[in-house]
Amino acid sequence: MAKGNHKSRQSWHELRDGAQLTLTRHLPARFDVSAETTLPPARRGRLARQIRQDLWRELRGLRGFSPVVVIVATEEGVKVTAGGQFLVRGAVPTNLSTKIQALLDSPAHRARWLSWARVRSV
Repeated sequence: MAKGNHKSRQSWHELRDGAQLTLTRHLPARFDVSAETTLPPARRGRLARQIRQDLWRELRGLRGFSPVVVIVATEEGVKVTAGGQFLVRGAVPTNLSTKIQALLDSPAHRARWLSWARVRSV
């Protein structure tokens, strides 16, 4: 995962490496399960925190699950990879990546995330 500038936000780590921002609670960050989407340009830190909160709300009943969000700035906008790692050994639920993808594809969530993380012009 990303190396480079790193700051902790109440035990969450924000790792910034060029165009990539990784938000994770545990280092090293890894994906045992994930889904991806693209969004218009947005402030990566704000976007990652909002997605992480909604991911946690959706999956909080999974024992040992720790969310991870990676945002990569591209020419078209941002590429989002969301998911996480399991700190407790066991099988990953079979429909988990589908649940994460549904969250990332939710029009209501996307609108709220982009509203909160929009790039403000000077």
